Amino acid sequence: MKKRVFSGIQPTGDLHIGNYLGAIQHWVKIQHEYDCIYCVVDLHAITIPQDPKTLKAKIREVAGLLIASGIDPQIASVFVQSHVHEHSELTWILNCYIPMGWMRRMTQFKEKSQKQREEVSTALFDYPALMAADILLYNTDEVPVGEDQKQHVELARDVAQRFNSIYGETFTVPRAVIAKTGARIMGLDDPTQKMSKSEEQPGRAINLLDSPDDIRNKIMRATTDSLREMRFDESRPGINNLLVIYEQFTRQAREEIEARFEGKGYVDLKRELAEVVVESLSPVQSRYRELTADPQHIDILLAEGAKKVRPTAEKTLALVKERVGLG
Repeated sequence: MKKRVFSGIQPTGDLHIGNYLGAIQHWVKIQHEYDCIYCVVDLHAITIPQDPKTLKAKIREVAGLLIASGIDPQIASVFVQSHVHEHSELTWILNCYIPMGWMRRMTQFKEKSQKQREEVSTALFDYPALMAADILLYNTDEVPVGEDQKQHVELARDVAQRFNSIYGETFTVPRAVIAKTGARIMGLDDPTQKMSKSEEQPGRAINLLDSPDDIRNKIMRATTDSLREMRFDESRPGINNLLVIYEQFTRQAREEIEARFEGKGYVDLKRELAEVVVESLSPVQSRYRELTADPQHIDILLAEGAKKVRPTAEKTLALVKERVGLG
């Protein structure tokens, strides 16, 4: 049997090339090798305040972009988290087996809570328990994540092992898989900060639905440095980031890229990189427009995705409830 992969993405902000290169392209590649489940995690999104109309629109937009990028809903399962109520129910049960100390160690909560302060919700603190439920509900073997989410997968492992030690073999113990390259695309205006969907600075990210002119303008304004040599060098974050983006889109070897731009200036790199990005995103944008021409089409695909995964979720939850004596 194929190993099962689960991964989720929040329907907040705008999907950008960091998401595309670091996660989505990897999801597309592995869908033929694994039993893949990809979830638009709207319950995670509401851990911080959201405009309801915007959230509904973003759920469809994110799903549409996943499919437009090459995820085939006939092969992989693509669905919305809140459409399968077992996610919420399993979260509550897992909460009863997760010590507070485990949750207090979660670094992402500390970072996010500092920004919100008095407005921090209980759900934001409990976010990792919901993520653990997402993963464990489907007997997941592998979870492709960025470095910043690795700790949450480790919590899912811990709670699975703890539950199994009490009640016997119930959950598959998952492992985090982190891409070796392209997993950390940095901001164009500040290459010391990761490109993020939540950032409001217009020059930080190239969004998947940006127009060609917007893409060109953002890249031409990207931060570099005062040196001239074109080299992959993490100590020079601006130029290194642009070269990494070029590498990820073209799939050329680093030596080949450095030779290509030897003796040239940063303007030459930026102009060529802009055209590479525009050309690469053009088919994604075209496919997205086709998918969303009929507003109901995405809804139908998402409903089919939920229908496909629901039997597994129901079976897992029923086993858990039997183990703990519920129902």
